[in-house]
Amino acid sequence: MSRHILLTGGTGFIGRILCRELLANGDQITVLSRQSAADVRAICGRVEALPDLAKLRGHKGFDAIINLAGEGIADKRWSETRKQAIRDSRIELTQQLVDVVKTWQQPPQVMVSGSAVGFYGAQGGIEVTEATLPHNEFTHRLCSDWEQAAMELADMGVRVCLSRTGIVVGPNGGFLQRMILPFKLGVGGKLGSGEQYMPWVHRQDVVVALLWMLNTETASGAYNVVSPSPVTNATFTKTLGSVLHRSTILPAPAVALKLALGEMSGLLLTGQRAIPARLQAEGFEFRFTDLEPALKDAIAN
Repeated sequence: MSRHILLTGGTGFIGRILCRELLANGDQITVLSRQSAADVRAICGRVEALPDLAKLRGHKGFDAIINLAGEGIADKRWSETRKQAIRDSRIELTQQLVDVVKTWQQPPQVMVSGSAVGFYGAQGGIEVTEATLPHNEFTHRLCSDWEQAAMELADMGVRVCLSRTGIVVGPNGGFLQRMILPFKLGVGGKLGSGEQYMPWVHRQDVVVALLWMLNTETASGAYNVVSPSPVTNATFTKTLGSVLHRSTILPAPAVALKLALGEMSGLLLTGQRAIPARLQAEGFEFRFTDLEPALKDAIAN
């Protein structure tokens, strides 16, 4: 049965693939975007483009919401202004979305809302599940406030799922696109000690997990959307170099990253050995469980 779904972040690295899957399923999609309607359709396909959430006040309602909007957390150095912009693009937008939903004639059955494994903060080498206590730092506060804003809809009887997504690898975009050129030039290497974990996940598995949350009536709460096989930065670096047939002998010292990036260097020098405990316990199956095949697929396409 065709559903009418409201999607924020539909033109992004994950959203554009998700749109295609939803359209192939016969769903109707409305994409919230500041881009022109023609540009949105060029990226997402046969969707309706919505420039302003305010236009949905008093709406009859959508069957479901997928909320993925947010500025790139690592796009620019973190000034206080930049950190506020990152928060506003996630938390304020989600709060606005929830406020608009409260005016609808009928609430949605489900909302799948974005979050990230940054929720847990720096965790060293311990195994991180959805039950792990977080370390209080900027990324935790960002994700926690983002999740709390989305969870307001649960008070209206809406089933809410939170996707704590890891580092996404996939073709033609994302963080991997930035890494490939230095490696091809022979200047790729581990970051700092290389001992920090990288909770990677292939984009196709992210999309399928989001659809699983959307369609599984028993699913609710937070899910770590990460590969079952997290690796250290040193292993990730070595594997990427091998896939690209390039050496990885030029590390980026931690002190240099801290000088260049300031507080944001923590994204590169710390991490989480996160595993998808709840997804696996509830029967979800990953297509890409090992890093090398995932990188080969991402680079070949």
